[in-house]
Amino acid sequence: MTESTASSASATPAETELTDDEVIEQKAVRLAKRARLNEGAGAYPVAVPVTDTIPAIRARFGGLEAEATTGVIVGVAGRVVFQRNTGKLCFATLQAGDGSRLQAMLSQAEVGEESLDEFKELVDLGDHLFVRGEVIASKRGELSIMVTEWQVAAKALLPLPNLHNELSEESRVRSRYLDLIVRDAARETVITRAKTMSSLRHTFEQLGYLEVETPMLQVMHGGASARPFVTHSNAFDMPLYMRIAPELFLKRAVVGGIERVFEINRNFRNEGADSTHSPEFAMLEAYEAYGDYTSIAALTQTLIQNAALAVAGSHVVTWHDGTEYDLGGEWDRLSMYHSLSAAAGIDITPETSVDELQALADREGVEVHLPNHGKLVEELWEHFVKGDLTRPTFVMDFPIETSPLTREHRSIAGVVEKWDLYVRGFELATGYSELVDPVIQRERFVHQAAQSAKGDDEAMPLDEEFLRALEHGMPPSGGMGMGMDRLLMALTGLGIRETILFPLVK
Repeated sequence: MTESTASSASATPAETELTDDEVIEQKAVRLAKRARLNEGAGAYPVAVPVTDTIPAIRARFGGLEAEATTGVIVGVAGRVVFQRNTGKLCFATLQAGDGSRLQAMLSQAEVGEESLDEFKELVDLGDHLFVRGEVIASKRGELSIMVTEWQVAAKALLPLPNLHNELSEESRVRSRYLDLIVRDAARETVITRAKTMSSLRHTFEQLGYLEVETPMLQVMHGGASARPFVTHSNAFDMPLYMRIAPELFLKRAVVGGIERVFEINRNFRNEGADSTHSPEFAMLEAYEAYGDYTSIAALTQTLIQNAALAVAGSHVVTWHDGTEYDLGGEWDRLSMYHSLSAAAGIDITPETSVDELQALADREGVEVHLPNHGKLVEELWEHFVKGDLTRPTFVMDFPIETSPLTREHRSIAGVVEKWDLYVRGFELATGYSELVDPVIQRERFVHQAAQSAKGDDEAMPLDEEFLRALEHGMPPSGGMGMGMDRLLMALTGLGIRETILFPLVK
């Protein structure tokens, strides 16, 4: 225990839970301190003379023995997270943005009686504080700054939450800035996400892919079966749709000759929100000319395994609850129809009638909106099979009705060359042998338009501009899409609201 934290729980009022009235009272007191600071150097100076960072000082001097001195003078700043003001020697613990900490020691002999009194009166937990002084080790061996000069760098008008108790999940989500201040795991999640994105881009670069950007505002939604957000352009006086997927524009890029292309983007779907879905989410999509759904599955496995290595140093990742999950090796592949037949105890094929499937759904209590063969098969598969998947698994070969942008299977009638990747029990990614025949694609769009007319809000409209691009010739291609928030869930074991830095909340 350091000098600054030895009695912090009892010495600082912000370390106990505060009522709303107490918070209001503290804010009033802090506003008065702000006014006093503004009579001098100011409560919010434009800059302070920082010469070193807390992590750099710890890296350089972390091995000092107790009572050692260095003769090195530094200027450093951080947020005050602990303090103890007693007699002629005061202690404050400063925290950097990465969570590393450094003790500041203020002695009356070094700063003078007036300056020490002002420190006691004006500095609170949560303030950003600049100190200048010699790097030393205290009597207890704590790396410290023996302060000769100090200045408030930014006055906090509201107190920090209790640093000894976990914030509730709701508080963490609604006030992520506080979560980042008080909880190491929150900062680690942000770092993990950044490492993951860097790894994905590095893998793509090694494989010769180009990263592009496609429109978020579109005159026609498409690329996925989902309900869009609708907005209005005043400049063009027309309705616009928030992007539900970048697929149709990325395929235009392939038509144009960018044969290996990817985008990490923001998508928006006006649908439900739960532990694995968010209305706004990050998505990776990639397309490979002269590939198919088998080559794109291999790409996806490589991307995820490389990301695991980047964040965990191993294909075995450790989730936040201590559970280990193995992403290594070759992943399982199973047929949707075969696995459904085995689990249901009856033979289900692409020729199985809607009436037979509906009867099975009724017996099992599975409800399907606007049922057709494909929707019934997929819902029944989720009912019978999904819950038993534990290892990373590619579920292969989907009904044609639910995949209007996918090529028909080369040897199995009635299905398409599509897989869904399940990791940690949820769908993480999906991949295809892309449909590149513009005549068949038009037929699929027409069918989708008919479904929309029947009330299917997720059906795709007929996109003439995309069809015109296909008519100029798109090479045989494989494509994939993967949710970035879900990838973080797979790597960390967290829920989706924890993996998104600032999630949408009601």
